[in-house]
Amino acid sequence: MSELRLSDGVATLSPLCLDDLDAHLAGEDDQLVRWLNGGPSSRAETEAYIRRCMQQWSSNGPLRAFGIHVAARADLVGTIDVRFGTEDLAEGQVSIAYGLYPKWRGRGLATRAVHLACQYAGAQGATQAVIRVEPENAASVAVAQRSSFRYVTQIQDPDGTQLNCYVRDLCTGTVSAVWQPQAGRP
Repeated sequence: MSELRLSDGVATLSPLCLDDLDAHLAGEDDQLVRWLNGGPSSRAETEAYIRRCMQQWSSNGPLRAFGIHVAARADLVGTIDVRFGTEDLAEGQVSIAYGLYPKWRGRGLATRAVHLACQYAGAQGATQAVIRVEPENAASVAVAQRSSFRYVTQIQDPDGTQLNCYVRDLCTGTVSAVWQPQAGRP
C-alpha cells in the first residue's frame, strides 16, 4: 500500500497516510469545506478519517484515498478519492472526488490527478468513472470536462442538493503510472 505511487512526472498520487495530517488540516479552506468536506475538520476527526482510509487500503476496501503531491514526495497539495462498489452506482462504476488546497489551484493538478486516478481504477477492473459535482462549483466542473468526462444527467442527493453527473469510460488493464497530456491540455 504505502509503496504505491502513480505519477505523470508532475503530479504524484500515493495512499493518504498520517504523515499527511498536518498538511491536510493546513490546506483546508472555505471552498473545501463547502464543496467537499461538508464542514470544518478537527484534528481528531481528520486523524480518524485518515486511519479509516489506511485501513481501507490494507483490507482492499472500497475507498482508495490518495494524497496528491507535486513531484515524487513533495508536500501534500490535495486529495482524491476513488470509491468502488458504491450502491448508487452501476456495476463497474467508481466515484471520484477531489480537492486541492488554495495555493495549488489553477495549475492543472486536479486534472492530472483525475487522469491518474482513472488509470488506477481501470487497472483495478473499473469500466467507468463518475464525478458528481454541484453545478455552481465551476472549478470542479471544469476539471471533469478537461479530464474527458461527459455530462450525462443531473440528480438530487438525499439532502436535496442538485448534482451534475459526468462519466468517463475507462481502459482496463495495468497502470502505466505515466500519463502524457495532449497538446493544449494541462
